[in-house]
Amino acid sequence: MSSGQQSSSEEMPFALSVLEGVTGGHDGLPGQRVGAPAPPPPRRRLLTVEEYVAGVRSGDRSILARAITLIESNAPAHISLAQEVLRELLPYTGGSLRVGITGVPGVGKSTFIEALGTMLCDRGHRVAVLAVDPSSSISRGSILGDKTRMERLAHHPNAYIRPSPTGGSLGGVARKSRETLLICEAAGFDIVLVETVGVGQSEIAVRGMVDFFLLLMLAGAGDELQGIKKGIIELADALLITKADGDNRTRALAAQAEYSRALRYLTPATEGWRPRAYICSAQTGEGIAEIWREIERFRDETTASGVFAARRREQARDWVYTLIEDHLRTRFFGHPVVQERLPAIEKAVVEGTLPVTTAVQDLIRAFESALQGGEKG
Repeated sequence: MSSGQQSSSEEMPFALSVLEGVTGGHDGLPGQRVGAPAPPPPRRRLLTVEEYVAGVRSGDRSILARAITLIESNAPAHISLAQEVLRELLPYTGGSLRVGITGVPGVGKSTFIEALGTMLCDRGHRVAVLAVDPSSSISRGSILGDKTRMERLAHHPNAYIRPSPTGGSLGGVARKSRETLLICEAAGFDIVLVETVGVGQSEIAVRGMVDFFLLLMLAGAGDELQGIKKGIIELADALLITKADGDNRTRALAAQAEYSRALRYLTPATEGWRPRAYICSAQTGEGIAEIWREIERFRDETTASGVFAARRREQARDWVYTLIEDHLRTRFFGHPVVQERLPAIEKAVVEGTLPVTTAVQDLIRAFESALQGGEKG
C-alpha cells in the first residue's frame, strides 16, 4: 500500500454505529423493525384434566400426544396431573391385545412391525406402536427414529407410533411405557405393539406388561452371536425367524426346525400354552398373517382357560411393587447424605478395606438417621 493510500485510510472515520432499519417491510408488505428481537412464540395453554380426558377419548391425535408427553414428564406437578388424567381414563382401558416384540438389533423388528401393523390397519384394526427406547446415556435423548423407519405405517390413518424414551432407567421403561399403553387403549386402539431395543433387562419389564411376547430371531447366526440366552427364550410365547426370503429361506427353515426341537425342553412362559417357531419375510409378506393367527389363537385359548385375565391381574399387582421399588431406589440414591458418603464407601469396598455388607449397613443407617432427623426437625 502506498503512503498516499495509507494516509487516506487513516483519515477515513471508522463506522461506530449502524443505521436503524425502516419500520415497514418491502414491496408494500408489512415488516418488522430491523434489529428488534423476534416476539417469543405463544405458550400453549395448559389443559385441564377434563380436556385431556375428552381429547383422548375422542381420538384427538394432538391431545393424545400431549397426554403421553405429560405421562413421560418427570416434573412433580406433571406427574400429579398425569395421575389424575389416568384415574379418569382407567375405566376405558384394558380392551386391547398387548403384544411385546423383541430381538437383537439387525433382526428386522421395525420392518416386521411395519408389515404386521399395516396388515392389521388395512383389516380395520387401530394399532398403536410403542417403542421402548433406553435413550442416550449422554444426552438422555431418544436414539430411535421409528417414524422414519416405519414411514408407510406412520402415514396410515389407523396407526399411531410413539417412541418412549426412558431416561436410561429400567423403572423408566416400566412406568412410562405401561402408562402410555393405557392412554392408547383409552384412545380406542385395540392392538398395542410394544417394541423393545435389543435383548436385556427391558425385555423382562415389557414381558410384565403385555399379553403375548414374540421373540424375533435370525437364521444362520448362533445363540452367542445373537446375544440370546435361555432365559430370554423362556419369556417368549412364540419364536419368529425373520428375513426368510431369497437364499436365506432355506437357512430360516433349518433354524425353525432347530428351535422347534429346543422349545420342547423349555418351560413355557404361559400356563397351558406351548410356544412354537415360525418363519416370515417382511419383504414378501410370507408368514405375517400366520403369526397373527397364532397370536389370536393364543388370545382365544388363554381367555377360555382364564389364564389371560389371571395374567392381567398378576401384572397389575406386580406393577404396585415395581413402582414402590423404583420410588425407594430413587429417593435413596438421590438423598444428599447418600450422595455425600457413597464415593468413599465405594472406594473402601473396591480397595478391600471394608466388607460389602458393612458398607451397605453403614450407608442405610446414615440414610435412616437423616430421615429421622428431618422428621424431628
